[in-house]
Amino acid sequence: MMQKNALQSLPVSWQKWVVENLANGCDSTAMVTIMERDGPFDRTLAQYALADAHRQRHPGLVAVTRLPGIDTATNKIVLPDRVVDVLVSLFIPRVVVLGNVLSDKECDAIAAMTRTRFARSTTIDNGSGVPRFDVSRTSESASIQRDETALMSRIDARLAALSGWPVDHGEPLQLQKYQAGNEYRPHFDWFDPALPGAAKHLEKSGQRLGTIILYLTDVEEGGATSFPSIGLDVFPQKGGALFFCNTTPDGSPEQKTLHAGLPVVKGTKIIANKWLREKPY
Repeated sequence: MMQKNALQSLPVSWQKWVVENLANGCDSTAMVTIMERDGPFDRTLAQYALADAHRQRHPGLVAVTRLPGIDTATNKIVLPDRVVDVLVSLFIPRVVVLGNVLSDKECDAIAAMTRTRFARSTTIDNGSGVPRFDVSRTSESASIQRDETALMSRIDARLAALSGWPVDHGEPLQLQKYQAGNEYRPHFDWFDPALPGAAKHLEKSGQRLGTIILYLTDVEEGGATSFPSIGLDVFPQKGGALFFCNTTPDGSPEQKTLHAGLPVVKGTKIIANKWLREKPY
Protein backbone atom coordinates (compact mmCIF):
# COMPACT_ATOMS: atom_id res chain seq x y z
CA MET A 1 0.00 0.00 0.00
CA MET A 2 1.10 3.55 -0.59
CA GLN A 3 0.59 6.85 1.11
CA LYS A 4 -0.30 8.64 -2.10
CA ASN A 5 -2.92 7.40 -4.55
CA ALA A 6 -1.58 7.53 -8.10
CA LEU A 7 -5.04 7.88 -9.60
CA GLN A 8 -5.76 10.94 -7.45
CA SER A 9 -2.48 12.55 -8.55
CA LEU A 10 -3.81 12.78 -12.13
CA PRO A 11 -5.86 15.76 -13.35
CA VAL A 12 -9.57 15.24 -12.65
CA SER A 13 -10.32 14.85 -16.35
CA TRP A 14 -7.83 12.00 -16.61
CA GLN A 15 -9.12 10.36 -13.44
CA LYS A 16 -12.57 10.30 -15.03
CA TRP A 17 -11.13 8.97 -18.30
CA VAL A 18 -9.35 6.11 -16.50
CA VAL A 19 -12.39 5.09 -14.45
CA GLU A 20 -14.81 5.24 -17.38
CA ASN A 21 -12.57 3.33 -19.78
CA LEU A 22 -11.90 0.57 -17.27
CA ALA A 23 -15.64 0.30 -16.62
CA ASN A 24 -16.14 -0.08 -20.38
CA GLY A 25 -13.67 -2.97 -20.47
CA CYS A 26 -10.85 -1.20 -22.31
CA ASP A 27 -7.46 -2.89 -22.40
CA SER A 28 -5.13 -1.65 -19.63
CA THR A 29 -1.99 -1.89 -21.75
CA ALA A 30 -3.52 0.24 -24.49
CA MET A 31 -4.69 2.75 -21.89
CA VAL A 32 -1.16 3.10 -20.50
CA THR A 33 0.16 3.76 -24.01
CA ILE A 34 -2.45 6.48 -24.56
CA MET A 35 -1.71 8.10 -21.20
CA GLU A 36 2.02 8.07 -21.92
CA ARG A 37 1.46 9.62 -25.37
CA ASP A 38 -1.29 12.13 -24.69
CA GLY A 39 -0.87 13.05 -21.00
CA PRO A 40 1.96 12.97 -21.30
CA PHE A 41 2.48 10.90 -18.14
CA ASP A 42 5.36 8.81 -16.91
CA ARG A 43 4.61 5.22 -17.91
CA THR A 44 5.06 3.91 -14.38
CA LEU A 45 2.69 6.56 -13.01
CA ALA A 46 0.10 5.48 -15.56
CA GLN A 47 0.50 1.84 -14.53
CA TYR A 48 0.11 2.66 -10.85
CA ALA A 49 -2.94 4.84 -11.57
CA LEU A 50 -4.62 1.97 -13.41
CA ALA A 51 -3.76 -0.39 -10.56
CA ASP A 52 -5.37 2.06 -8.10
CA ALA A 53 -8.47 2.30 -10.31
CA HIS A 54 -8.74 -1.49 -10.44
CA ARG A 55 -8.57 -1.67 -6.63
CA GLN A 56 -11.16 1.09 -6.38
CA ARG A 57 -13.58 -0.91 -8.53
CA HIS A 58 -12.82 -4.20 -6.77
CA PRO A 59 -12.00 -3.57 -3.07
CA GLY A 60 -9.61 -6.14 -1.68
CA LEU A 61 -8.32 -7.09 -5.13
CA VAL A 62 -4.69 -6.36 -5.95
CA ALA A 63 -4.68 -5.48 -9.62
CA VAL A 64 -2.41 -6.89 -12.31
CA THR A 65 0.47 -8.19 -10.20
CA ARG A 66 0.49 -8.69 -6.46
CA LEU A 67 3.48 -6.87 -5.04
CA PRO A 68 5.07 -6.52 -1.64
CA GLY A 69 4.63 -3.06 -0.18
CA ILE A 70 5.07 -0.82 2.84
CA ASP A 71 2.04 1.00 4.25
CA THR A 72 3.20 4.58 4.78
CA ALA A 73 -0.19 6.04 5.58
CA THR A 74 1.17 6.98 9.03
CA ASN A 75 4.58 8.11 10.25
CA LYS A 76 5.03 5.00 12.39
CA ILE A 77 4.27 1.40 11.47
CA VAL A 78 3.11 -0.72 14.37
CA LEU A 79 4.24 -4.32 13.92
CA PRO A 80 3.52 -7.22 16.29
CA ASP A 81 6.90 -6.87 18.00
CA ARG A 82 8.21 -3.41 17.06
CA VAL A 83 7.28 0.13 16.02
CA VAL A 84 9.07 1.21 12.83
CA ASP A 85 9.65 4.82 11.74
CA VAL A 86 8.86 5.99 8.19
CA LEU A 87 11.63 8.40 7.17
CA VAL A 88 11.32 8.76 3.38
CA SER A 89 8.58 7.62 1.00
CA LEU A 90 8.97 7.87 -2.79
CA PHE A 91 6.21 6.99 -5.17
CA ILE A 92 7.90 6.33 -8.52
CA PRO A 93 9.83 4.14 -8.22
CA ARG A 94 8.42 2.84 -4.94
CA VAL A 95 11.19 3.45 -2.40
CA VAL A 96 10.76 3.66 1.39
CA VAL A 97 13.45 4.45 3.97
CA LEU A 98 12.72 3.19 7.47
CA GLY A 99 14.20 3.60 10.93
CA ASN A 100 14.17 1.38 14.02
CA VAL A 101 13.56 -1.84 12.09
CA LEU A 102 16.20 -3.66 14.16
CA SER A 103 17.63 -2.98 17.60
CA ASP A 104 21.38 -2.46 18.07
CA LYS A 105 21.52 -5.84 19.82
CA GLU A 106 19.82 -7.57 16.88
CA CYS A 107 22.16 -5.90 14.38
CA ASP A 108 25.21 -7.04 16.35
CA ALA A 109 23.86 -10.58 16.72
CA ILE A 110 23.14 -10.97 13.00
CA ALA A 111 26.59 -9.69 12.07
CA ALA A 112 28.23 -11.96 14.65
CA MET A 113 26.53 -15.05 13.20
CA THR A 114 28.41 -14.66 9.92
CA ARG A 115 31.78 -13.45 11.21
CA THR A 116 33.56 -16.59 9.93
CA ARG A 117 31.39 -17.08 6.83
CA PHE A 118 32.30 -14.04 4.76
CA ALA A 119 33.87 -14.71 1.36
CA ARG A 120 34.41 -12.69 -1.80
CA SER A 121 31.06 -11.57 -3.27
CA THR A 122 29.93 -12.86 -6.64
CA THR A 123 27.50 -11.80 -9.36
CA ILE A 124 25.32 -13.99 -11.60
CA ASP A 125 26.72 -14.76 -15.03
CA ASN A 126 24.14 -13.66 -17.61
CA GLY A 127 24.93 -16.56 -19.90
CA SER A 128 25.18 -19.53 -17.55
CA GLY A 129 23.40 -18.35 -14.42
CA VAL A 130 26.28 -19.50 -12.21
CA PRO A 131 28.00 -17.19 -9.70
CA ARG A 132 31.23 -15.53 -10.77
CA PHE A 133 33.65 -12.92 -9.47
CA ASP A 134 33.28 -9.48 -11.02
CA VAL A 135 35.25 -6.26 -10.59
CA SER A 136 31.95 -4.37 -10.23
CA ARG A 137 31.37 -5.95 -6.81
CA THR A 138 34.23 -5.89 -4.31
CA SER A 139 32.43 -6.68 -1.05
CA GLU A 140 32.37 -9.92 0.93
CA SER A 141 29.16 -11.93 1.36
CA ALA A 142 27.64 -14.48 3.74
CA SER A 143 24.22 -16.11 4.06
CA ILE A 144 21.85 -16.98 6.89
CA GLN A 145 19.09 -19.48 6.22
CA ARG A 146 15.46 -19.00 7.23
CA ASP A 147 14.78 -20.45 10.70
CA GLU A 148 18.49 -21.01 11.25
CA THR A 149 18.07 -19.51 14.72
CA ALA A 150 15.20 -18.15 16.81
CA LEU A 151 16.51 -14.66 16.07
CA MET A 152 16.25 -15.20 12.32
CA SER A 153 12.73 -16.60 12.63
CA ARG A 154 11.73 -13.47 14.55
CA ILE A 155 13.35 -11.11 12.03
CA ASP A 156 11.81 -12.92 9.04
CA ALA A 157 8.37 -12.72 10.65
CA ARG A 158 8.88 -8.99 11.25
CA LEU A 159 9.92 -8.35 7.65
CA ALA A 160 6.95 -10.35 6.40
CA ALA A 161 4.58 -8.25 8.51
CA LEU A 162 6.30 -5.07 7.33
CA SER A 163 6.16 -5.91 3.62
CA GLY A 164 2.94 -7.91 3.52
CA TRP A 165 4.87 -10.75 1.90
CA PRO A 166 5.02 -14.40 3.08
CA VAL A 167 8.11 -15.63 4.87
CA ASP A 168 8.47 -18.58 2.50
CA HIS A 169 8.68 -16.20 -0.49
CA GLY A 170 11.89 -14.66 0.86
CA GLU A 171 15.41 -15.71 -0.07
CA PRO A 172 17.89 -16.46 2.72
CA LEU A 173 19.34 -13.31 4.26
CA GLN A 174 22.48 -12.29 2.37
CA LEU A 175 24.96 -10.18 4.30
CA GLN A 176 27.53 -7.99 2.58
CA LYS A 177 30.56 -6.43 4.22
CA TYR A 178 32.26 -3.39 2.70
CA GLN A 179 35.62 -2.15 3.92
CA ALA A 180 37.21 1.14 2.83
CA GLY A 181 37.25 1.28 -0.97
CA ASN A 182 34.76 -1.55 -1.46
CA GLU A 183 31.71 -0.91 -3.64
CA TYR A 184 28.98 -2.45 -5.78
CA ARG A 185 28.59 -0.57 -9.04
CA PRO A 186 25.13 0.25 -10.50
CA HIS A 187 22.99 -2.84 -11.00
CA PHE A 188 19.42 -4.15 -10.82
CA ASP A 189 18.09 -6.73 -8.37
CA TRP A 190 15.45 -8.03 -10.82
CA PHE A 191 16.22 -10.88 -13.19
CA ASP A 192 16.12 -10.10 -16.89
CA PRO A 193 14.05 -12.87 -18.55
CA ALA A 194 15.78 -12.19 -21.86
CA LEU A 195 19.12 -13.39 -20.46
CA PRO A 196 19.66 -17.18 -20.30
CA GLY A 197 21.42 -17.08 -16.93
CA ALA A 198 18.77 -14.94 -15.30
CA ALA A 199 15.97 -17.01 -16.85
CA LYS A 200 17.24 -20.05 -14.95
CA HIS A 201 16.71 -18.23 -11.64
CA LEU A 202 13.21 -17.19 -12.70
CA GLU A 203 12.18 -20.80 -13.30
CA LYS A 204 12.23 -21.81 -9.64
CA SER A 205 10.77 -18.93 -7.65
CA GLY A 206 9.89 -16.23 -10.16
CA GLN A 207 10.96 -12.62 -10.11
CA ARG A 208 12.55 -10.68 -7.27
CA LEU A 209 9.60 -8.36 -6.75
CA GLY A 210 10.99 -6.43 -3.81
CA THR A 211 14.22 -5.75 -1.93
CA ILE A 212 14.75 -4.99 1.75
CA ILE A 213 18.21 -3.80 2.79
CA LEU A 214 18.91 -3.86 6.52
CA TYR A 215 21.74 -1.62 7.75
CA LEU A 216 23.63 -3.43 10.51
CA THR A 217 26.31 -0.78 11.11
CA ASP A 218 26.80 2.95 10.98
CA VAL A 219 29.48 4.13 8.55
CA GLU A 220 31.79 7.04 9.28
CA GLU A 221 32.02 8.21 5.66
CA GLY A 222 30.63 7.01 2.32
CA GLY A 223 28.82 3.75 1.69
CA ALA A 224 25.44 5.15 0.63
CA THR A 225 22.95 3.12 -1.39
CA SER A 226 22.60 5.30 -4.46
CA PHE A 227 19.80 5.45 -7.05
CA PRO A 228 21.42 7.42 -9.90
CA SER A 229 18.29 7.50 -12.06
CA ILE A 230 16.32 9.43 -9.44
CA GLY A 231 19.12 11.29 -7.65
CA LEU A 232 18.66 9.60 -4.26
CA ASP A 233 21.41 8.52 -1.84
CA VAL A 234 20.47 6.59 1.31
CA PHE A 235 23.20 6.61 3.94
CA PRO A 236 23.57 3.67 6.33
CA GLN A 237 21.94 4.09 9.72
CA LYS A 238 22.31 1.18 12.11
CA GLY A 239 18.96 -0.52 12.64
CA GLY A 240 17.39 1.19 9.64
CA ALA A 241 16.20 -0.33 6.38
CA LEU A 242 15.56 0.48 2.75
CA PHE A 243 12.70 -1.06 0.77
CA PHE A 244 12.03 -0.81 -2.97
CA CYS A 245 9.88 -2.57 -5.55
CA ASN A 246 11.80 -4.14 -8.42
CA THR A 247 8.86 -4.25 -10.83
CA THR A 248 5.99 -2.03 -11.91
CA PRO A 249 2.38 -3.10 -11.20
CA ASP A 250 2.21 -5.05 -14.49
CA GLY A 251 5.25 -7.11 -13.51
CA SER A 252 7.72 -5.33 -15.81
CA PRO A 253 11.25 -4.75 -14.49
CA GLU A 254 11.46 -1.27 -12.96
CA GLN A 255 14.30 0.55 -14.74
CA LYS A 256 14.35 3.33 -12.15
CA THR A 257 15.58 0.95 -9.43
CA LEU A 258 19.10 0.97 -10.82
CA HIS A 259 21.18 1.26 -7.65
CA ALA A 260 24.72 1.04 -6.36
CA GLY A 261 26.61 0.59 -3.13
CA LEU A 262 28.91 3.61 -3.19
CA PRO A 263 32.50 3.12 -2.01
CA VAL A 264 33.07 3.17 1.73
CA VAL A 265 35.53 5.96 2.52
CA LYS A 266 36.00 5.35 6.23
CA GLY A 267 34.68 2.60 8.48
CA THR A 268 32.99 -0.76 7.81
CA LYS A 269 29.57 -1.20 6.29
CA ILE A 270 27.60 -4.39 6.89
CA ILE A 271 24.16 -4.79 5.33
CA ALA A 272 21.72 -7.67 5.03
CA ASN A 273 19.62 -8.15 1.89
CA LYS A 274 16.22 -9.84 1.91
CA TRP A 275 14.92 -10.46 -1.60
CA LEU A 276 11.18 -11.06 -1.91
CA ARG A 277 10.30 -13.52 -4.65
CA GLU A 278 7.17 -14.02 -6.71
CA LYS A 279 6.76 -17.65 -5.58
CA PRO A 280 7.90 -19.72 -2.57
CA TYR A 281 11.68 -19.99 -2.44
